[in-house]
Amino acid sequence: MSTLKITTRDTRTGPVLEIIGDLDYSNAPELRARLTTLDLQPGQRLVLDLAGLEFCDSSGITALIAARNHADAAQADIALAAVPHHTLRVLHIVGLDQIFRLYPDSETATGA
Repeated sequence: MSTLKITTRDTRTGPVLEIIGDLDYSNAPELRARLTTLDLQPGQRLVLDLAGLEFCDSSGITALIAARNHADAAQADIALAAVPHHTLRVLHIVGLDQIFRLYPDSETATGA
């Protein structure tokens, strides 16, 4: 079974979720559940830091889209930080690199 660790930290611009491990069919629901616990306010930015992401399948991509939908519903922004090459390639192929703001790291994404 694949492992996933999600840590949350607050910044002045909004929450940062650090996603470490595999975001796949077996544990993508964990990210979706974590999103529902966020108190995201209008104008904030939700940052998903993917520096520790080792694998992402279609369920993981769907969970990223769910995160975007959650941010949109809260009238907040969303950004992906430190997207690994293997995941960035998939985002590019399906056109999601045009939907998400992409940053080299979470510090840049939060303006720290």
